[in-house]
Amino acid sequence: MTKINVLVLGSGGREHALSWKIAQSDKLGKLYCLPGNPGTAEVAENIAGSATDFAKVKEVVLEKGINMVVVGPEEPLVKGICDYFAADKELKDVMFIGPDKLGATLEGSKDFAKEFMVKNGVPTARYESFGKGDEERAREFMKGLTPPYVLKADGLAAGKGVLIIDDLDEAMAELEQMFSGKFGDAGNTVVIEQFLKGIEASCFVLTDSKDYLLLPEAKDYKRIGEGDKGLNTGGMGAVSPVPFYTEEFKSKVEERIVKPTIKGLAEIGAKYCGFIFIGLMNCGGDPYVIEYNVRMGDPETEAVMTRIDSDFLGHLVAAAKGELASEKMVYSPKTALTCVQVSGGYPEGYAKGYEICGLDDVKEAIVFHAGTSVKDGKVVTSGGRVLAITALGETIPATREKLFTEVAKVTYTDKYFRSDIGLDVM
Repeated sequence: MTKINVLVLGSGGREHALSWKIAQSDKLGKLYCLPGNPGTAEVAENIAGSATDFAKVKEVVLEKGINMVVVGPEEPLVKGICDYFAADKELKDVMFIGPDKLGATLEGSKDFAKEFMVKNGVPTARYESFGKGDEERAREFMKGLTPPYVLKADGLAAGKGVLIIDDLDEAMAELEQMFSGKFGDAGNTVVIEQFLKGIEASCFVLTDSKDYLLLPEAKDYKRIGEGDKGLNTGGMGAVSPVPFYTEEFKSKVEERIVKPTIKGLAEIGAKYCGFIFIGLMNCGGDPYVIEYNVRMGDPETEAVMTRIDSDFLGHLVAAAKGELASEKMVYSPKTALTCVQVSGGYPEGYAKGYEICGLDDVKEAIVFHAGTSVKDGKVVTSGGRVLAITALGETIPATREKLFTEVAKVTYTDKYFRSDIGLDVM
């Protein structure tokens, strides 16, 4: 069997988890990460560079004899790295996991995504989009909604461009700030939508444009504070499986959302070989789409990957070859819980460069690195979300006990985490 050399693009917890899973395949030749982090260095060879520097990525692919590229973050996809590969005669035959620029617009533009959902009959919240100068029209629209009001920056905002506000005047003030550059160009257009009351879950799909595999579902925790209070973050933890995600609910998600989404992408001519992350709200047993992402979620990937028992790289190869119809993904029945350790002050200002102690003491969980680097031979904090520690167990209570015993072993200055991950679904 010819071994496959794989390059994973990205540097966060998601990329560490993807690399960790790919490294378990007997189909793997050599594994590289660009740029990677101290965690990926344990399972792959890290290569300095930026995932959005397409020329650098090409250089590495040719130099290392890469057979497959797996794109972790959204930015290279939205900027068209898939199209760059397809148009280059030296790269076009490399297996590529990630959609083209058109497909990536599902995440790159909230307005595009909402329009796509409506056109394809995918259940979602009522909405309208507004630009600078539309303030009065926006106020009138919000008057017709029941608070709280949901404001979303149209473009990419690193997971922080969604605001949920109870007061109309406060919502208008935030809208003005978004138009004034609070999220940069991402906020030039703002989607305002009806608030969906329910409980969230995330559906993950691997598609080859025709067929698809469902990965284990998950639920993430977006708010910084215990009990889902405070500012939105990129994610403070995750749980998989999700107890309310029954076979009946899963069937509704497939029929009402997954199939129409894949069909709709084909109809607009998107070349979509990769992941679709569907953020869902369970409203009284019916699924509604909150958002699409065109890659795996973070920190859900750190939970989901630990529950896949089949050959993940084999599934990726099948997707790249358009052969997913013959694949079957096998899940572990165990519960995975992920707790994200962050820098004090995140998601606003925070200090970095603090030494992380106790990493080698964690024996009953997996430590995925998210915002870490090496300085003077020591692992130090280098981002807002620092580590994503994941434990597997038979039940949520047992897994929580195991997880937080391990979390306590890792220390650094100003460490913060949520201790309520999983409590709401017990």
